[in-house]
Amino acid sequence: MPQLNANGLSLHYELSGPEDGPAALLIMGLGGQLITWPEPFCAALAAAGYRVIRFDNRDAGLSTRFTSLGKPNLLKAGIASTLRWPLRAPYSLDDMAADALALLDGLGIASAHVVGISMGGMIAQLMALRQRERVRSLSLLMTHSGHPWLPGPRWPIRWRMVRRPGLREREDIIRYSMQTLQLIGSPAFRPDPAALYAQIARQYDRSYHPAGVARQTAAILAAPDRSAALRALRVPTLILHGQQDPLIPVAAAHQLLRLMPQARLELFEGMGHDLPAPLLEPLAAHIVAHWDSSASAG
Repeated sequence: MPQLNANGLSLHYELSGPEDGPAALLIMGLGGQLITWPEPFCAALAAAGYRVIRFDNRDAGLSTRFTSLGKPNLLKAGIASTLRWPLRAPYSLDDMAADALALLDGLGIASAHVVGISMGGMIAQLMALRQRERVRSLSLLMTHSGHPWLPGPRWPIRWRMVRRPGLREREDIIRYSMQTLQLIGSPAFRPDPAALYAQIARQYDRSYHPAGVARQTAAILAAPDRSAALRALRVPTLILHGQQDPLIPVAAAHQLLRLMPQARLELFEGMGHDLPAPLLEPLAAHIVAHWDSSASAG
């Protein structure tokens, strides 16, 4: 798997699809790796003629780790965020957006369709706000604007996100991760336990880095509200969200639709905060249609 020096760090990435196809950058969410994107989903995007780019964000997968910055206290950070107190993180979502733009630079790509999921959707927004000309279109999956008064997850989920147990054994960590994904996942599309185990085990064996997840979480909690800036952002935007998302409730999608001048919204009944196998084909189809229509309009 190739790597590239970008923004002062090493980013691991993967390319698929025709070399001369329009570029499409996929940005993963909290703690996710490039292999977290389901293969059938990526294959559908590439089969539509697009050059698909996946990469490991900083502090995830095989990209640069920021061990020297220490592990933040997420309980204190969560309390500060809830009370709207100032919060300093080891690095910011803006830094992560700069990483993604530098990756495009390193690959010689002037502009790309950008797809972001959860935290990746926040990074995608910042990419477009920083350098609008680099973003052909946005596809925002299960994400939000950072507005402080949006409804958040239920307290059991919120507590689970900031209080991770000190598990050390591989099997214990995999089982705990399975429980978390089942808690926030799609109620109408429950994954096969064996398939979910295999997915998490593959990610664990490639890279297990809980301190990086904590630093990324702090970056999310410290991020300022993007609502005002998004009102002025004119970029073709597709918002995709599950009606039953327990981590980022669907109200966040409706708010993005109200904010963004060129946005449209597709909701999925029974979908939570994951990418269930039965919905991969329709999700990919919506995104490809969005890319095609953006190119025609452009």
